[in-house]
Formats: sequence, structure tokens, C-alpha cells
Amino acid sequence: MFNSDPPTSPAVADQAVDEIVTRGPSGAIALAGVATACVVAMWLAFYLFVFLPRGSLQ
Repeated sequence: MFNSDPPTSPAVADQAVDEIVTRGPSGAIALAGVATACVVAMWLAFYLFVFLPRGSLQ
């Protein structure tokens, strides 16, 4: 991608941008999904290994 030739005209540049935008933010959505899964997994591990062994409040 970094070694590709720059577009020669503004119309070609606009077309390249339109092609990229039509693909959507799939990378950002994947990153947000992985981050959310990590947070949920940490919360679940903390709950199972810290809170449950302590027992109920008295």
C-alpha cells in the first residue's frame, strides 16, 4: 500500500477514496469487538476467582 503509485488526477483519487469507504470500518469494528471481549473476559475471571471464593456479605 505504501509503495503504490499516487493517483495522477483528482478524479482517480476520489474513486480510490470511494472504494475504500464502501468497504466500511471492518477493522475498527473488529478491534472494538476484540477489546470488548477482553474486558468481559477479565470481568468474568475477576468475578469467578475473587468475588465468589470470598462468599456472601454478612
